[in-house]
Amino acid sequence: MKIKSILVLFLILVIAQLHAQEKTNKYSSVNYYSDFVADESGNRLKDIEVRVQGSNIVSITNVHGEFKIKAAIGDVIELRKDGFLINSYVYDGSSEYKIEDNSNRYISKTSKEPENDFLIQLDSAQFYKKRDPFKSIEFIENALKSQTSKRGNSINIANAYEVLGDVYVNLKQYDLAVSNYKTSLSSKSDTSVKLKLAKALNFEGGFNESNTILNSILNKKKTSLQKIEVYETIGDNYLNLKDYVNSETNFNQALTFAKANNYTEKVTILNSKLAEVSTLQGKVSEANVYLNNTIEVSKKTTLNKRAAITNSVANQYRDQQNFDKEIELKKQTLQDLEAAKLNKVDTELNDEEEISVQQLNLDIGNAYAKKKSFTNAINYLEKSKNDAAKASDIETKKEAVEQLSEIYKNVGDYKKALSNYQEYVSLVDILYKKKEKEIEDAVIINKMLVKKQNRINSLEKDRELYESQNKLYESEQQITIENYKRQRLIIYSLIGGLLLLLAAVYFMYKSNKQRRLANNLLALKSLRSQMNPHFIFNALNSVNSFIAQNDERTANRYLTDFSTLMRNVLNNSEEDFIPLSKEIELLELYLKLEHSRFKDKFDYKVEIDDNLKVSEYQIPPMLLQPYIENAVWHGLRYKEEKGFLKVAFFQKNEESICIEISDDGIGRKKSKKLKTANQQKQQSKGMANIKKRVAILNEMYSDKVDVFIEDLYSNNTGTKVVLTLKKD
Repeated sequence: MKIKSILVLFLILVIAQLHAQEKTNKYSSVNYYSDFVADESGNRLKDIEVRVQGSNIVSITNVHGEFKIKAAIGDVIELRKDGFLINSYVYDGSSEYKIEDNSNRYISKTSKEPENDFLIQLDSAQFYKKRDPFKSIEFIENALKSQTSKRGNSINIANAYEVLGDVYVNLKQYDLAVSNYKTSLSSKSDTSVKLKLAKALNFEGGFNESNTILNSILNKKKTSLQKIEVYETIGDNYLNLKDYVNSETNFNQALTFAKANNYTEKVTILNSKLAEVSTLQGKVSEANVYLNNTIEVSKKTTLNKRAAITNSVANQYRDQQNFDKEIELKKQTLQDLEAAKLNKVDTELNDEEEISVQQLNLDIGNAYAKKKSFTNAINYLEKSKNDAAKASDIETKKEAVEQLSEIYKNVGDYKKALSNYQEYVSLVDILYKKKEKEIEDAVIINKMLVKKQNRINSLEKDRELYESQNKLYESEQQITIENYKRQRLIIYSLIGGLLLLLAAVYFMYKSNKQRRLANNLLALKSLRSQMNPHFIFNALNSVNSFIAQNDERTANRYLTDFSTLMRNVLNNSEEDFIPLSKEIELLELYLKLEHSRFKDKFDYKVEIDDNLKVSEYQIPPMLLQPYIENAVWHGLRYKEEKGFLKVAFFQKNEESICIEISDDGIGRKKSKKLKTANQQKQQSKGMANIKKRVAILNEMYSDKVDVFIEDLYSNNTGTKVVLTLKKD
């Protein structure tokens, strides 16, 4: 097999040499062709590369836009700028070819039309695919426009939608990528596009559909790398489906091909994935063999890839609770970065975009903390904190100070624990504002992408309509020959067009409905993000009160309970719904904290009906807390004698439950009178957010939550909040 490959390679080299000699002989007898390059206004353009197509004959325009090149009549002359093809034309002996420069990137001739504008636009889209995705989409749109006014080439159209799918993958818009790959395949069946579609479906979560596509191309003709990627992606799909046996089988198949073809990078990645599968199956010793193989192979790679691989392996040892090995590998990566005098390296081998010194120090510190080696943990966490501050890495710094606060509390240094916790709260606020800005930017980008995609979809419909019109015209030309038959065909075409229009209206309606749902989810996330800082600030006021009273022991005890509550609140902050049992636990802890501060103001009771099946209900996180907070701060706190707060959970009917929050405080009317003029102008942010959340949830889940507030007693004292929650 090897001898046959060598003979084929030798034959190709001989043919290439003969072809080169033929080219040389061809141009040895022709004269030089002199010309200049100018824009539409006549301004000469310098540094334009002029090349005879299919040869190595090249010239560059001087400051006067002039060039001299060996060319024969009929040769295709290519013009390039910065390595980018801007135009081409056939040399026919003319003395001047004017061109114009659009945005210093794309140039078209004014005296001669481009031979194929579509291919030039698509070439531009390929060039900008990663550099500037939005500009790449514009070139694709222009390329498709060139196909709307003529009978489209299905291969060209398929290629355009394939590139568009690639752009959306780079933007991590996998749903749009899937849609455009499918559009490409509708015009041309291509194994490489099917593989791209399968990968995009894997990213989007369509694992079974991805496997169906991959199994359909298993026996198709493929390159060695494509074979590896097919089996690897099938393994990824089974891994996500928790089918570890099939996942391991396909990863091993991919590894066999990778080793046979010396794909070192794939060998390391597949060893790492096989280690993960073995770990999930409980085969730790087998997993460690794969991990050791990964480390050995990675030594042959570059620093960036080696750092990514070592870090990934260390994370797998962390999952095995093997913190010593994790620390050893993380330290090795840290030493490699320091030896290269780098603070971070970029990588595309794993989900992380980069590996930084501060993140490595954080991981090492966390590993030492899990080993209860607090001195070493503090050392590395402080380094991480300082390095993150220098690099403006707020996320890493937040994690470092949070862990430091916990460790200092464990070692009894409550002053440093409090200091770091206060810094953590400050960083949470900064991250919240940053996250809010990212959400706004994401909304803008999504709107832009939807608008661009809608324009491209419109172009595709225009092209289809134009082709339909052409077919109709051809039918009319032949109506005299096949009159009766053509009349029926036209009627069927009109019916088909009407069905197509109805389908388009349906899909537009469906798209608008999905977009409205996405906007509601985004609004809910934003409101949840606002609730957390609001709750934190109110709770910290309580801590401040104890400190002001010099009650250090109570403050420390309060702070410990508060940190437990805060950790649970933050863990739930990303969820739309949490189990009702979790919400009850949070409420009991919150009531305990408030009661510890206002013992002389109220007692409380949480009452849960014995017939209530708590496990069957889900509730939005932090939905009840603002009502309880209002009861304590605006009702019971101002009562002269000791009040009582009751939170009752009971079954209303088979499909819903009632939650009653009642207090015998001063009542809403009197509480409003006690407010200052400034307080009356400002609406409670917590209650306002709750109203918005309830409104959005009811819109999305068909009136899932109902809230009713009334006075508890006829003399306008006391308050009762009745919240009805429906089962999912």
